Amino acid sequence: MTMLQPYFFDEYVDLYERGIIPFNKERIQLIDYLKKEVLIRDDIYFDDEMIQKFVRYAEKNFFPLAKYQKFITPFIFCYQKEDDEVFFDEILNSIARGGGKNGFMSARDSFFISPLYNVRNYDVTITANSEKQGKVSFKEVYEMVQMNRLETQFYLTKMAITNRVTNSIFSYRTNNPKTMDSARDGCLEFDEIHQFESSDLVDIQRSGLGKIKNPRTFYNGTNGHVREGFYDKILERAQKIFSGENKNDRLFPFICKIDTIDEMDNPKMWSKANPMFEEDTSYSRRLFSTVKKEYDKLQEEPSGRREFVVKRMNFTEGDSEKDVTTHEKLMATNQPIPDLKIHSCVAGFDYASIRDFATVGLLFKEDDKYIWFQHSFARKQFLDTFKLKAPIKDWESKGLVTILDEPSIDPRHLVDWLVEKRKHYNIEIVASDGFRMDLLRPLLDENEFANEFFRNPRGVQAKVAPIIEDGFANERFIFGDDPMMRWYTNNTYIKEDSLGNRTFLKKEPIRRKTDGFHAFLAALYKRELIAETIDYDDAFDMLDEIEF
Repeated sequence: MTMLQPYFFDEYVDLYERGIIPFNKERIQLIDYLKKEVLIRDDIYFDDEMIQKFVRYAEKNFFPLAKYQKFITPFIFCYQKEDDEVFFDEILNSIARGGGKNGFMSARDSFFISPLYNVRNYDVTITANSEKQGKVSFKEVYEMVQMNRLETQFYLTKMAITNRVTNSIFSYRTNNPKTMDSARDGCLEFDEIHQFESSDLVDIQRSGLGKIKNPRTFYNGTNGHVREGFYDKILERAQKIFSGENKNDRLFPFICKIDTIDEMDNPKMWSKANPMFEEDTSYSRRLFSTVKKEYDKLQEEPSGRREFVVKRMNFTEGDSEKDVTTHEKLMATNQPIPDLKIHSCVAGFDYASIRDFATVGLLFKEDDKYIWFQHSFARKQFLDTFKLKAPIKDWESKGLVTILDEPSIDPRHLVDWLVEKRKHYNIEIVASDGFRMDLLRPLLDENEFANEFFRNPRGVQAKVAPIIEDGFANERFIFGDDPMMRWYTNNTYIKEDSLGNRTFLKKEPIRRKTDGFHAFLAALYKRELIAETIDYDDAFDMLDEIEF
């Protein structure tokens, strides 16, 4: 089988295979994916002439390209033979701060609007959370034009750079929905994507692509503190590509990060997160020295550790003293939910507030795993008033939450959900804290659900805390693909008293909801009532006796 050999690919991979530079897990996965799924194809080709044009252009007008930038470049100019449309129409570049994301962006974007690319009206737009960030690459291109005295080729304004030959425009915008008109964009750049709370602004702008041939979208960023936002979602997409789960996805995911937190203490591993350290240049040496000084400073100022890990190592560690679990362990809950029909389970409620959110869920046990799935209810007026950053509408479309337009959340919604689930599962007991038990208990009794309400929820939490710690640490919890449950968990922190008792509290009282996590806690407290085995004859007899 003949394998395509794009420029720079073998050279870069060879450096890793010979042990000269270390690759992180995601880069190894990318190489494996390209070899097995892309480079063996006979229906694509690389435009070698365009690749060389871009490299010469970038190095003449901006800077010598780093090894990783050259490695990515051929896949920007990879096309389908059938229609000459670009093969990878989305490219992710996730690397640590200082890795040259903006410089690479400036070089390719100015190239796209130039006669060398030679596509008329191929507009390029950068979108960032702030005007300051959006202007970084724009300013670089602006200054390049002035420095090289190319004003005869480009028309410059404070907001746009227009090539006089191609009529292509390079501009920037903030993520204001009022400025999202993408009437003729050929290329979209999204910068600092870790700040995007959802995919809304990306979806709006990408909906305008396709009017110009070979539309491209680039996602650029370093890890941040927004969880379950756009950044986490695109990393999930990358993993589905690497695993072979989604072979039709045309995202090119280039991700650089340390593999474990221990690698932060080994400077030889820092290039896993920042491929600029693979270079022998004055810039890379100066950058390494800066990062080393920041690392050494952590000995005296450990409060800066979390920011260092996120920005310089492109890694999410979390706050081990407060967070329920690490980001990686929380993501490990995204395992397929097995067939649980007729299985024994216990239900958990959180109905502490009737004005905003409420959650009900079922907890199952299979071998040493606990399987949990939940459903939430949220008041429309609350959502309209407080404008939560979480993508509630997306979760509604996934069936994870029901939005109610009513003065308060009627407890019948939660009980009705349980009644429906009882058609499929054997619910041993319904558990909740004692708050608002006067509203719930009559409805549960009416529907013949065994129930228990806790008078001392803090005591319950203290007893469940070791199970929570062990369950996440050893990946015994399965939530399925439930970003809302992960959001609930991320919004929760642990408070430990002088006796070592742990309670689970909200990180922020209004917008950071924790209802699903507290429903999960209630169910875990009654976990011992989950039957390990089911007498299927008795279970079916039970179902026959229920009047549906």
